[in-house]
Amino acid sequence: MSLKCGIIGITNVGKTAIFNCISKTKAEVTNFAFSTNKSNLGMIDVPDERLLNIDAIIKSARVVLTTVDIVDIPGLAKGSSHGEGVGNKFLADIQQTDAIIHVLRCFDDENLPHIEGSVDPVRDIEIVDLELQVRDLDLVQRKIQRMEKLAKSGDKEIKRQIGILEELAEHLENMKNVRDFEVDPKDKIAIIDDMYLLTAKPIMYVCNVDDDSATDGNNYSEVVKEALKNIETEVIVIAGELEAEIAELEDEADRKEFLGDAGLTEPGVNKMIRSAYSLLNLESFFTAGPKEVRAWTVKKGSTAPMAAGVIHSDLERGFIRAEVTKYDDFIKYGSEQACKEVGKFHIEGKNYIVKDGDMLNIRFNV
Repeated sequence: MSLKCGIIGITNVGKTAIFNCISKTKAEVTNFAFSTNKSNLGMIDVPDERLLNIDAIIKSARVVLTTVDIVDIPGLAKGSSHGEGVGNKFLADIQQTDAIIHVLRCFDDENLPHIEGSVDPVRDIEIVDLELQVRDLDLVQRKIQRMEKLAKSGDKEIKRQIGILEELAEHLENMKNVRDFEVDPKDKIAIIDDMYLLTAKPIMYVCNVDDDSATDGNNYSEVVKEALKNIETEVIVIAGELEAEIAELEDEADRKEFLGDAGLTEPGVNKMIRSAYSLLNLESFFTAGPKEVRAWTVKKGSTAPMAAGVIHSDLERGFIRAEVTKYDDFIKYGSEQACKEVGKFHIEGKNYIVKDGDMLNIRFNV
């Protein structure tokens, strides 16, 4: 499932350092603004302790995590939508993502100057939002121009759609995001979604704090939370430098000791990854056997045949039924057979909606 999360932010906020903590692909980190001319694409494992708990019972040959693609977009600046800094090429890169992780600088460092001269994460949100809004407004106005040519035929439906787009353009001109624009869901799909507007994408915020603020955040992160308290989003606190040091440790015992010393129970980026997974409207189901215990990714609301198709197209094409055991039941009773004996094993057909944590065995015939 090729869904991507894009990491964005003002230049020199620590985006790439966080990207390197979570991605199997490593990118160069510098202290200089506009020091790169390309976005970095990586793949991240989605941490899920449930797999280890299943494996503790089954003792499979291997455990396979599910993955999500992530894109590190070079730092933005005022005027990016007009070609300033690295130019608007990277706004086009954001357009190709499905959700956004906005990293905010919430730490002081004399050796890493802020491009705006001072640390102010709320101001940085406003700067980035404006650049994305300007880009979106341009795309909406272009579509209006194209549709006005079609409207000359007198088509009333085209004229109605133009009216909605003009309302959206006014919404953007008032420095508001597309995700907050009220529109009928059917019109959103028919008129707006094909533009892949930047401010329409679901978004979460990551406050990159100093090491001492890893557990509780700091004044900067508190200001961010206050500014976003009435917005439906998630704000996560991560100490980027600390996370980078943790990521370099190969020994699990060393990692746990390091985390304990920092007052953490797990790396902060793990929470960020899980939140990004949820932001993409994804959930996991599991398959388990002697060869492997594995997590698979589906969009929320997927049917059993659709989930089967994630494993292999033949399973969807020849789908007969899904044998379903809930994760909690499997852990509680200790085996599939024990779940059967207490009535916690279910046979489901083509209309079954897969739930997060379902353990599936697909029966098929091709």
